[in-house]
Amino acid sequence: MNHQIDSLAYTNRLRGLPPSHKLSFAIALLILSLVSGAIVQLSIGLWLAVCIVIYAGIPGKLYLRLLSLPLMFLLTSLPALAMGAVELSQIQEIQWDIWQGWGISIGTFYLYVSHTGIYQVSLLLARAFASTSCMYFILLTVPFTEILQILRQLRCPELVTELLLLMYRFIFSLLAIADELWIAQNSRCGYRTWKRGMHSLSILIGQLLQRTLENYRQVSLSLASRGFNGELRVWHSSPYKPSRRYIFEAVFGCTVLTLLNVLFQH
Repeated sequence: MNHQIDSLAYTNRLRGLPPSHKLSFAIALLILSLVSGAIVQLSIGLWLAVCIVIYAGIPGKLYLRLLSLPLMFLLTSLPALAMGAVELSQIQEIQWDIWQGWGISIGTFYLYVSHTGIYQVSLLLARAFASTSCMYFILLTVPFTEILQILRQLRCPELVTELLLLMYRFIFSLLAIADELWIAQNSRCGYRTWKRGMHSLSILIGQLLQRTLENYRQVSLSLASRGFNGELRVWHSSPYKPSRRYIFEAVFGCTVLTLLNVLFQH
């Protein structure tokens, strides 16, 4: 999936727009999603879904799969926020907070579904949906090398940008190595049982570390042989054409969302 994401970042329909415009748009919506209410946050998420799927031409199924990964992880922590517990002697004090009388006595404690907790859960889900959509908009429409180029233009320390570039390169190397090892183990029934699977997984992790260190040594030697002096220079063309339509939609949409935020806060 990671190779597919990287490929879409170079081939999406918004590829011709300046990356600085797309980054500014996503960062502005991210800031707005962090300070606004649930209605505005949901609007941001839906708007970015339209931009990603319709404008950029990203497959809808892929985008839903990407959204499901962090949201499913978030759902595992929601019960702890939605539930409340008090001693049986304090039930009368929290009657207003019990949602539709949903509660159960466990020993000397009373476990219940909280109105306040459900409200917090709704805010958390909406904020996670909006902020995750902003992240995926950048990930799916702006190649990583262009992000690094913008960081260089903003006078970001070269050490940081070079480390980011090397880390990005090694992510794909690690995924490729892990995929090869897993296929080899799976073809030999390495994950037939739970015990055998854990043993195979430990071998995979050990081999992954060993091959990663070897890969790093090879990269270091190749850079030294090419006269590496501490800076990785990457050629960038500038075939970007700003779109008045998209600029107008972005400014108009952000203005409307800001007004909605002020309206609902009052």
